[in-house]
Amino acid sequence: MAQGMKRLGTPIAALLGVALIALIATSWLINRDALRRAVEAQIRDVTGLELNVAGPIDISVLPASYISFHDVGLKGGGTSDPALRVDVLTANLRLLPLLLQRFEIADLTLLRPRIHVSLKPDGESNWTPFIQTIARTMKPGAENQVSFSEIRIQDGVLNYEDAVTHATEQFDDIDLSLAWPSISRSFAATGQFDWRGERVDGSISFADFVAALSGDRSGLKARIASAPLKLAFDGSVANRTSPMMEGTLTIDSPSLRNALRWTGQPQPGSGGFGRFALKARANVVGASIALTNVNVELDGNAAEGVMTYANNGRQTLQATLAADTLDFTPYISTFRLLASGARDWNRQLFDLNGLSTTDLDMRLSAARLTVGPSKLGRTAIGANLRNGTLALSVGEAQVYGGIAKGSFGIARADTVADIKAQFQFTDVDLQACASELFGLNKLSGRGNINVSLVASGSSPFGLVQSLDGSATVTGHNGAISGFNAEQLLKRLERRPLSGGGNFRNGSTPYDNLTIAVKFSDGVATAEDIRVEGPAAKITMTGTASVPTREYDMKGVASLNSASGFELPFVVQGPWDDPLIFPDPESLIRRSPASAPLLDMLKDRKAGDAVRSAIERITGGGKRPAPADSPTAENAKENAKSN
Repeated sequence: MAQGMKRLGTPIAALLGVALIALIATSWLINRDALRRAVEAQIRDVTGLELNVAGPIDISVLPASYISFHDVGLKGGGTSDPALRVDVLTANLRLLPLLLQRFEIADLTLLRPRIHVSLKPDGESNWTPFIQTIARTMKPGAENQVSFSEIRIQDGVLNYEDAVTHATEQFDDIDLSLAWPSISRSFAATGQFDWRGERVDGSISFADFVAALSGDRSGLKARIASAPLKLAFDGSVANRTSPMMEGTLTIDSPSLRNALRWTGQPQPGSGGFGRFALKARANVVGASIALTNVNVELDGNAAEGVMTYANNGRQTLQATLAADTLDFTPYISTFRLLASGARDWNRQLFDLNGLSTTDLDMRLSAARLTVGPSKLGRTAIGANLRNGTLALSVGEAQVYGGIAKGSFGIARADTVADIKAQFQFTDVDLQACASELFGLNKLSGRGNINVSLVASGSSPFGLVQSLDGSATVTGHNGAISGFNAEQLLKRLERRPLSGGGNFRNGSTPYDNLTIAVKFSDGVATAEDIRVEGPAAKITMTGTASVPTREYDMKGVASLNSASGFELPFVVQGPWDDPLIFPDPESLIRRSPASAPLLDMLKDRKAGDAVRSAIERITGGGKRPAPADSPTAENAKENAKSN
């Protein structure tokens, strides 16, 4: 066996030696001009592109077989800003054909290519002629014979500009591998690139590359993966008169806010818009995309429906979605009417920039809806945003144990927001409704609330300063907490000057409640306030300041008895903890012993006598004059003279 191996090894070594000698001889005897012409012709035959070589040419046979062209461009690619410029274009050659003086390209490598794409107003680009040439070259029946199947791009740069929108983009550090359709009709590209500070992994494949270049229908698979966003599409593409795509679209992002910021889109508000996922059937025509069978998730809210997005100079989003449960709390958490930890209104300026960048038309329904502390049942909401004006409409919402309907509008004028609100609450829990909407926690029962308000300002405080409109409340079978009108009136009826004790305990039940107020420049004026209870009745007049959140009101409480005892009273102080006290003059007049004294006080002479008597009884006579008063100084002078 050893002798056999020696006999076999001898011819193998001889063959390797002959091959080595042939390679060395080939490197010396190769016709460099013929090699250059053959490689350029082969690139032209395969891609349809003609090269313009301005730099030197390197040729190597050992240890690697290749030819490198320096400073390469495309003929007809432009001079001021060429469509393609490559620092080094290397064609790696197949070794065995090279020994036979046949030059066949194995693959191409483009080192530091600079690609420029310019979209013209007519929809074509500076690459349109080259794409048409490639499509003609690769059509079935063409004379060329495809001889290489891969093109690699290293450290490339792509610049894109749109002459219509003046948009520009740049992709840096491009490393791609293009699987050129040598045997099958498919084309695929995979690799990485940098865009807006993020590294992006991407891949794209066409089932029929020639059809795709010609604008005919072809299967398409695309994937983009980066830290802010992941996107995948599986379907078909065509480009007869305008780009058309149809297939399944999947988008996933850990933060929609970061994804919008990365893609250069406006960010809505400053709350929410975190975790986002979407899967739908997409139909793309030009700059419009229609989504059906939509399954979308945002901040834990999941919904189904249809959506349409268009970007024809202005972004427009239309959607009809239905959900089981929705939580809007993240989107209103940054909008605070009241300043944190204070009774004052928030004075932070509104950020209204998001109202002027996108048009929105949305219909949303949910079985359960949460908005801050409010829990709503089945709700239907419409939102329309156009030219900086936002209109929200609530068709019907189950809230506070009743039904709510209404509308809310915001119009932007520079930094000022013009607000219009109209709401109707029918048969709701007044305690929950008044507490959450108006910050009033003294009212209970069931009833109806109608609100119609307009305001204008650059902050919540500015809005309440300009508040105009009206509000009405009708209630039944409830109570007003903070005082018991019946007990207080009966006690003061018997002993007017005994004091009412603590006026801020207990509650006053009512059968019917009517509140009608009118707002003007932030001041609410009572037009009709009546509380009718089983034992007492209350009527009130006065005003309430919305900016300062304080009452300044007067009222009359009366017993529903034969005596008809009436007591005027005053309500003053903050909304959440007002002071309620009876009118002292009325109590004095009710007292048989004190009423004559009050009449005598009106007469000056009798009043002095009465005051003197009262001061002697109470020990309230004239106090000694201060040491520095004129009376004291006179006393000191008299003492000295004596």
